[in-house]
Amino acid sequence: MKNNNSKYIFILGILVMTMLYSCYKYKPLDFSVSKPDDVTAQEDIDAYPALKSYIDTVAYPDFRFGAAVSIGDYLKKGVMYRMVNRNFQEIVLGYAMKHGAVVQADGSLNLDNVNELIQAAKSAGVTLYGHTLCWHANQNATYLNSLIAPDIIVSDNNLLDMSGLKDGSFTGWSVNGATNKSVDAGTGQNGGKAIKLTSSGTAQNAWDMSMKTPTIPIQQGHQYVVSFNIKSDIPGKGRISFSSDLTNQYPWMDWMSTGTATEAFVTGSTWQQVKFTLSDFASGATSFSFNFDLGYLPNVNYYIDLSTLSVEDKDVSSGLDANLFANADFEAGNINGWSGWGNSSTRAASASGQGYGGSNFSMIMTNPSVVNSWEAQTAYDFTTPFQNGSTYKLSFYVKGSVAGSASASLQETTSYASDNFPSFNITTGWTKVELEATTTAGDRTRFLFSFGNYAGSIYLDNIALQREDPNSGTTTIEKTADQKKQIISDALDKWISGIVTDCKGYVKAWDVVNEPMDDGNPYNLKSGIGKVLTSDEFFWQDYLGKDYAVDAFNLARKYGNPGDKLFINDYGLESNLDKCKGLIQYVNYIETKGAKVDGIGTQMHIDINADSSKIIQMFQLLAATGKLIRISELDIGLGNNTQTANATAAQYLAQANMYKFVIDQYFKNIPAKQRYGITIWSPLDSPTTSSWRAGEPIGLWTGSYVRKLAYEYVAEAIKENLGKH
Repeated sequence: MKNNNSKYIFILGILVMTMLYSCYKYKPLDFSVSKPDDVTAQEDIDAYPALKSYIDTVAYPDFRFGAAVSIGDYLKKGVMYRMVNRNFQEIVLGYAMKHGAVVQADGSLNLDNVNELIQAAKSAGVTLYGHTLCWHANQNATYLNSLIAPDIIVSDNNLLDMSGLKDGSFTGWSVNGATNKSVDAGTGQNGGKAIKLTSSGTAQNAWDMSMKTPTIPIQQGHQYVVSFNIKSDIPGKGRISFSSDLTNQYPWMDWMSTGTATEAFVTGSTWQQVKFTLSDFASGATSFSFNFDLGYLPNVNYYIDLSTLSVEDKDVSSGLDANLFANADFEAGNINGWSGWGNSSTRAASASGQGYGGSNFSMIMTNPSVVNSWEAQTAYDFTTPFQNGSTYKLSFYVKGSVAGSASASLQETTSYASDNFPSFNITTGWTKVELEATTTAGDRTRFLFSFGNYAGSIYLDNIALQREDPNSGTTTIEKTADQKKQIISDALDKWISGIVTDCKGYVKAWDVVNEPMDDGNPYNLKSGIGKVLTSDEFFWQDYLGKDYAVDAFNLARKYGNPGDKLFINDYGLESNLDKCKGLIQYVNYIETKGAKVDGIGTQMHIDINADSSKIIQMFQLLAATGKLIRISELDIGLGNNTQTANATAAQYLAQANMYKFVIDQYFKNIPAKQRYGITIWSPLDSPTTSSWRAGEPIGLWTGSYVRKLAYEYVAEAIKENLGKH
């Protein structure tokens, strides 16, 4: 039998040890670890309540502590939305209420986003300050400049009666099978008007939707060019058919210069030109009409650009310089100016009576045998080269002793580089030839007929070579200064009336005029004259004069609420006291003209090195006006464009002190009845991607919403100046 006494002794030992430990009382070790100073400091800052909670709204019911915010950030209703609502009484939009954001290409106002913002602010219980009505930057300058652009009068060779399309009545035009027809502004190729036609859901034949033109007068024997630009919202298809005045009412044509004639053309989302020439008119026809047959496919929206829709008589010369040939009809009985060579070819004036139409003379070129085309040539030399990049149109009457072909070109006389006209056919009866070529170099001085491949005699008459003048047929008429003033005055009225009327239910204060004073000449207004302006700059004062602010304040007063507070606002007043005085002087001028300015805004985009004595003097100057005074865009950098990554604790302390100093001096120097409020322009530090003070730690919070020392000092300033006492 096995002895187990040793096992029992071991177990008993374990039990005794367990009992002894269970009776032992824990005593903590006698040492501790203190928190790091920066953690304690941050906890102290975080312990402050929301900034606006310090404001005694009973004692200071009209004071507004505000923040600037982007409309996108606010409408997302995320962290920024909650932070702003918790800490501030009022919001200001940096861009979304400005002319450039609201005014569209056609001058209409799109206020949908602004109205959505108003509802969000109203629900959150924060007020909305209107910024800004009349400024030179962030404007829809393209639209404003288009209003005062010169009038371009184009000689109209268009034989189509466009009046019924221009006024949208379709008078003289017949539309069948369309579920919608309209002429809409802003839908054309360059923002102009376009015809909109919509095919039905059952359309499948060309004639299921059509638009017929008014009758177009013609002259027998002339050629007519029809052209227009067209597009559609989805793939479409169309053709042009004609009245019985043409011998072929349903021709296949090379509609879009593809090189192939087809029954129809196809359309898509980009503008395409349809262009063709007509000449096969029925005998005795004096007019014709045509149809846009666009019924091939269902539910297609077609757009036909009004500015490019035309029918022109190709045989009526327009837009061309004078004929370059001094001897073009040979009626003097000679071919002076013309020369030639090659293959024993000759050229001479014809016998009398052999000219076109029975006129006296023409030029005869004779080639005895077929060789390469360039081996028999007739030339006309010029001392001045043809203009590079210009289109030259060549026309003449020709017949030959036999049928054949020849060619023409513009040539440089050393290297023989040439720009060629298309070759032309020759018959035994007189025919008119019209060709064109565009020069590709500025050294061409010779015109050539090349006819080495034609054996026989060629008769030529009434030869014309004319440069197509891109400016011919147009007249530019500049608007007068008075006309521009009236146009821009009307545009200012339209803009201010539109936005102020729309927002007046909630917005009770506005920056009416922003940044009027010139930095270099601070007693004068800014001007854009003589400057290269950016795409969104438009200086209203350059067209309306010194009274532009008078007009703006009167309009804001007219369209707003009787009690609205209307401000003028500018920057740099704390660093340039002459600019501050100049602004005050301008306010006085505005009021001598009958307008009322309720308040002055000083932006105060400063840094820790700002001159404190000048800040005090600025507040004193502003206070002396008796106007409401608003710090409108306060942010404070660390100096020398210091970025967040390089900032020091000492700089952050200096920043906090400067924030408190500015706020304290505002309350010390501005009487209570004149204090409208203070707006923090950048609550968060500016990210490196920002267009405003990029990368600078200018806010009360970091970019990740951590409160900074500046928050604590601003909170203390608010508590001391606006809290309960």
